[in-house]
Amino acid sequence: QVSKETHSYVLHRKEHNSYIRMGGDYVPILVLLCFLFRPCYPTLLESIDMDGNLQKNEKNTTVLSPKRFQFPWRADFTDEGSNIISHYAMWHTMPGKFYGLRAEMSIWASPNIENSQESGASIQIYCQDRGHYNLIQAGFHILPSLYHNRDIRFFTYWTKDSRSKGCYNLQCGGFIPASGAKLVPGQAIAPPSIYGIQDHYIRLSLNKDPNSGDWVVYRHDLETPSFLGHFPKELCPETPRIQALTGFVNYLKNARGPPMGSGHFPDYNEKKSAYFNHIKKYNSKGQAFDPRYTGMVKLVDRKDCYDANDLFLEFKKGYTFNYGGPGGCI
Repeated sequence: QVSKETHSYVLHRKEHNSYIRMGGDYVPILVLLCFLFRPCYPTLLESIDMDGNLQKNEKNTTVLSPKRFQFPWRADFTDEGSNIISHYAMWHTMPGKFYGLRAEMSIWASPNIENSQESGASIQIYCQDRGHYNLIQAGFHILPSLYHNRDIRFFTYWTKDSRSKGCYNLQCGGFIPASGAKLVPGQAIAPPSIYGIQDHYIRLSLNKDPNSGDWVVYRHDLETPSFLGHFPKELCPETPRIQALTGFVNYLKNARGPPMGSGHFPDYNEKKSAYFNHIKKYNSKGQAFDPRYTGMVKLVDRKDCYDANDLFLEFKKGYTFNYGGPGGCI
């Protein structure tokens, strides 16, 4: 039981009786057997490296030929200007008509993170606007320079122009929390996953509301979905969008990068590796579906320090991938 003084919410332990829903379709026996005995890898998912080069999958086949996209990153979290280095391990779509994502994100602490470092994971929506990309996102992170401790925090972030300074949580107008929300930006969440013993998670969604046009954030790992708040539609206008599930770190130049996720490179053990599980995409009507026909690409910019494995379909985890790394990048 987490005390009220810590303003934390206890996360659900990972259950093992979860199942995959295939949008109401019947699952062929052959595919079901595939789910039961080994992961199934979608063929429309490919990877690009930091230079935009297409990477082959395990079967040495390619379906997509994505053009290079230089992801803008968040504004500096210190006053050091351009002295911030960012790295990420993500799966993202190419620009198109997208309406949001939902995913189960494992929660990991980073007790040795330094004051000028940040480590976390989030759902991100990039919205093209006059040649630039606005960014809205929701997830969890550890950021001592903002909170003056190393607690794991739920956070929101937005920037009208990804090259200009944005805003965390409720520091400025942008994200509007719901009245009586069960989790508010900047609130601590606990407990963290325990390496090799138990994983803990939070399940979030960020999607376009079909009625208001605003981008709403929900928490889905409680008894009923809990509305947490929204980003006004003006922050993500009706233009081509990119949506991403991202593990990230930020730190100062001439320092070493902090750990990402569990602090270990990804494998397929959810008790040892950070993950995004039960990944869903939304349509224009606000309905959630498996992303089985959505072309996505992997982007990892420092594979010597961080990585992400394949996005694949597994019986108990749905569409899933693992990410993370020990850090140490300079």
